[in-house]
Amino acid sequence: MAVASAGAFGVGFSAAPALAHTPVWSVTCDQVSVDLTAYSPTKDNTVTITVDGKDLLPTKTFKKEFHDKLGLPAHDKEVTVRLIVKAGDGDQFSRDETKTAPVCEDDTPSPSTTPPSPTPSVSSPAPGPTPSTSAPATPSAEPSTSAPGGGLAETGGSSATPLIAGAAAVVILAGGGIMWAARKRRSAQH
Repeated sequence: MAVASAGAFGVGFSAAPALAHTPVWSVTCDQVSVDLTAYSPTKDNTVTITVDGKDLLPTKTFKKEFHDKLGLPAHDKEVTVRLIVKAGDGDQFSRDETKTAPVCEDDTPSPSTTPPSPTPSVSSPAPGPTPSTSAPATPSAEPSTSAPGGGLAETGGSSATPLIAGAAAVVILAGGGIMWAARKRRSAQH
């Protein structure tokens, strides 16, 4: 009984929330994306974003996580974007980082020297004049789904995972030992 109690206590103690403090943010020519996850759910954490020293996102308080996409003001030269995160559970988890936002290229399409290729049709239209395309489609500014810096994607695992798995194995072994002892005692009584 004591072994099971100690094992259960050990798993409960080691399974305390492991905070990985994951600050992920990216800057394009016209947008800042911020994803702050795994921060303290009980302490006040703050985030501030500035562009060339001017507030883009005045200091905001959050618990556990913060997600936002902010449009950058129009600019004709590179601007410096600064992210300041103050973790409520210790300065070692705080961040003060800067990135550069490039100038957006002109959205007007450049004249093409090759004619656009026809797009295949799903159904056969009735005979007649074919519609002409006036301008090529502009690519959308979709955010990249790859991890910043080309790293691996977040999976939810942490450095505490092997410790938690080991504690769970100890609890299972302790439970098996208790069942074995109880059956042995029960068979000795009969």
